[in-house]
Amino acid sequence: MSDPIRAQLLARIGRSDDAASLRGLRDQIHEHMEALLAKQTIEQFYTDLNEVHDAMIKRAVALSEEQMARLGHGSPPVPYAYLLFGSGGRAEQTLTSDQDSGLIYADPEEPSQLERNARYFELLSQKVVHLLEQLGYPPCEGEVVSSNPLWSQSSSQWKSKLDLWFREPDWERVRYLLIVADCRIVAGSQEIGEELKSCFFQKMLDHERIAERMLNNTMRHKVLVGVFGQLFKEHYGEDAGSLDLKYGAYIPMVNAVRLLAIQAGISETSTIARLERLTDKGILDASEGSQYAEAFRLLLRLRLMTTVKLEEGFYANNGKLPNTRLTKELIEELKAGLRTVKKLQKRVRKRASGRI
Repeated sequence: MSDPIRAQLLARIGRSDDAASLRGLRDQIHEHMEALLAKQTIEQFYTDLNEVHDAMIKRAVALSEEQMARLGHGSPPVPYAYLLFGSGGRAEQTLTSDQDSGLIYADPEEPSQLERNARYFELLSQKVVHLLEQLGYPPCEGEVVSSNPLWSQSSSQWKSKLDLWFREPDWERVRYLLIVADCRIVAGSQEIGEELKSCFFQKMLDHERIAERMLNNTMRHKVLVGVFGQLFKEHYGEDAGSLDLKYGAYIPMVNAVRLLAIQAGISETSTIARLERLTDKGILDASEGSQYAEAFRLLLRLRLMTTVKLEEGFYANNGKLPNTRLTKELIEELKAGLRTVKKLQKRVRKRASGRI
């Protein structure tokens, strides 16, 4: 069902030419999307919401390009793609979102132009990140952001870096590979962005044992339900009694599905799409795929119930589900969903270690 108000707001985002007007539109959309929560399916809500986040980022990139030209830096010297990682890459951002981003640009015709190009995209990335901060998107705490040179490089530099990460996969480099696995192109050249994704999946084929190294990172976060069905709640501080939904439920499931998907050469990045493709390929049977998708929809819904507040102009969310929201019915539903996540984790362990 079309939403004329959201469509109007999206059109205004595309016409906005300064940070103040874009920030005002983000606040309006935040209120509008909150009002739609009870009226839409959870997948439609996330689709619509992430379209809004994408529009904000695309506009920030376009305005930053224009600012670069006004400052005498000219137009982009080569084609490039602005990349999203994390929940943005998976199109699973909630009403709050930080910046998990990167940038890839085409190699120059002449090697002597590489330094000049690198400087242009360094400045461009800084402007995009700063503008998005003004719109209420804080940079990722782990510095996975396009203004960090590690995540903003030429095509050949990216490929060399991936090669190193696959050949010498220590804990941190495996973490980086799993970040890249969620890469989605949000602005710029689709072709340049796809070069990175194609390189990643080719190297997955070339390094068959990498899945075993990825398994430890994938299983790092434990599901917050015990063997007797008890929920592990926060014990201390202002969040005492709450559930760490992000790291005790959502992230464990995202991680498990991601590893299954990239082992199977599936390039889709959203968790639901990955589950659908895993079912299509026969890696999951239809009943399994349906069960896992239903559990994930529950987690998507619960993520929207976690605490949201404004902190220093940023929309902030600690991923904790307050005790006051935990009805008896919801607790039972969550326990069943978490048992499904643990079942999925067991399957992933077996597949990654070559036992199935």
